[in-house]
This record gives sequence, C-alpha cells and structure tokens, in this order.
Amino acid sequence: MTNFQKRRADMVDRCIARRGVRSPLVLEAMRFVPRERFVPPDLGEFAYDDGPLPIAEGQTISQPYIVAMMTEALELDGGETVLEIGTGSGYAAAVLSRIARDVYSVERIRQLAEKSAATLASLACHNVHVLRADGTRGWPDHAPYDAIVVAAGAPQVPESLKAQLKIGGRLVIPVGADRRMQELVRVIRLGEREYATEDLADVRFVPLLGAEGWTPQGPRAPGAADGTVAEALGEL
Repeated sequence: MTNFQKRRADMVDRCIARRGVRSPLVLEAMRFVPRERFVPPDLGEFAYDDGPLPIAEGQTISQPYIVAMMTEALELDGGETVLEIGTGSGYAAAVLSRIARDVYSVERIRQLAEKSAATLASLACHNVHVLRADGTRGWPDHAPYDAIVVAAGAPQVPESLKAQLKIGGRLVIPVGADRRMQELVRVIRLGEREYATEDLADVRFVPLLGAEGWTPQGPRAPGAADGTVAEALGEL
C-alpha cells in the first residue's frame, strides 16, 4: 500500500465513516478515488486533510467529508444517471462514477472543464461526460436524471434543474440569500409540479453563477438575460 493509499484509507475511516456516512457504495468510492490527482501538485501533501483546497480560477475542491455527505444524500443504489453542476477539479465526478452508470457534469469555466475532463480520462472514468456550459440550466439532452448534485451555492433552486429531475429523483444543492453561507437542501420530485424539500446542513460554497443563479455582482433580476457564457458550447 502506497503512502497516499494509506492516508486515503485513514481519512475515510477517521473523517467520513466516523462522522456518520454509512453508505457502503460511498465509502468504497471514497477509498478508491485518488484525491491527490485532483489537487495542484504543490498541494499534494494536503490531499487527505479533511478540508477544501484551492484550484485554478479562484475555485476550490470541496472537503472530502462534504463530497461524501452530498453523495450519500443522493441515495444512490448504483446504476443511476446523475447530473453534476460544477465539475471543478473533477474529484466529486470521479467519486460518483464509481456508483452511477453515467455522470453528466457541467462546468462554466473552460480551463476547469478541460483540465477535469483530461484528469478523469487519465483515470479511465469513461462514464463521466463533461460539458462547458451554464450549469444553472442543467444538461437537458440527457434528462430526466435520477439524481442531481450542485457544487456551488445558489440564491434559489434553479427551475431548470428541478424540471430535469425524474419523479422520485433527488436534487442536492446549497441554497442561501447570502453568497457566503448556504443551507444544503435535498429536493425530492414527487410529481410533475410537486416537490418536497428538506434541510441537511449548514455549508459554505462558491456562488453558482449563471442565468438562474448569481451574477458576478449579486442576485439576478427576474427575467434578466445571462451573458456569462456567450460562446458556442460543446461536450469535451
């Protein structure tokens, strides 16, 4: 067992399982995915500390416990189709790829989308598909999804994401009127226009920018157009 493998196993036992994550699928995925491959090389020694780390473009890779907790909140049994909003480094997508049949991940920042797609490909995560686009609008081509997870804080739950959720599906997203703090909520689709929402935890994520999220300056006015992603978009 390499040093990274030992540190990964210790981190999962100490910081994830002992803190209440019980899903065997999630724990196995967390023990398998090499987080050191998703952090900047000069921060590799901190890959198995249970905290967020900076990546490119002013973004972060979430702390391992939060990734595990949010993944468990999706209540996956294995074999589902999952939409992830905010690919970032690709780490959470790699964890999801060990459980889901297909992971469709949307990232608005081109540099992050291209780098994460390359890292995921190098690790043979062939069931992860990365798109550079406005994540608040989801990825309707592959909807409906069994589960949707959002790795950025929204001022409210985007209607486009709710519409792309299967009946019975789960959407896990940080929501809050303050860009700096959010409540992690789980939305369950009960019917065509019926949803149930439950609070899970207080969290802190970078803001979700886009047509149904924040603008760089603050909340978007109702009906305002989004100009943050104006170029042609495509799958990586």
